[in-house]
Amino acid sequence: MKLKYPLILASQSPRRQRLLREMGIDFTIRTREIEEVYPSGLSIPEIPGYLARKKAEAFGTSVGPEMILAADTIVTYDNKILGKPLDEQDATLMLENLAGKSHEVYTGICLRLNDHYHITTDCTEVYFKKLSEREIGYYIQHYLPMDKAGAYGIQEWIGMIGIEKIKGSYFNVVGLPVSRVYDLLKELDLIQL
Repeated sequence: MKLKYPLILASQSPRRQRLLREMGIDFTIRTREIEEVYPSGLSIPEIPGYLARKKAEAFGTSVGPEMILAADTIVTYDNKILGKPLDEQDATLMLENLAGKSHEVYTGICLRLNDHYHITTDCTEVYFKKLSEREIGYYIQHYLPMDKAGAYGIQEWIGMIGIEKIKGSYFNVVGLPVSRVYDLLKELDLIQL
């Protein structure tokens, strides 16, 4: 797959990088630090798109004939956002709350071309079966999910043994709704097959 302009992925996430590579998209990685805060009036589905745009805006006006792809993923349970766990105890508490219930994963993507921002958000509902204390402890000890919103990776052991079903995109839960990225590039006439 060939893009009309070079693509910059504004993310250090190895999962997002892997997914783009597997799509056959060439890109370079460049990031800018932002403070991940948002206005209090935003609804939960609006937050990841807002943060993805902030990540794309952080490049200032120095964007030439390149595209910037930025993304942000949040996990929500009971209308509360679950960020990355602070420590093992926080990760344990998050997974105990998610066990036996459903929650939502939202990923906002922002594709910036010059000064035009194209934003879309995807949502997946994830259903965990009940998990024992030993299963949660094993996962946290062996997989160290401190860099993951909601304290888990669907592609890891806990996802394999603990997720009963999902409604929506699996790849959205991994961290990048690749079909949405493809559709956006196609809609904007930025890809050639």
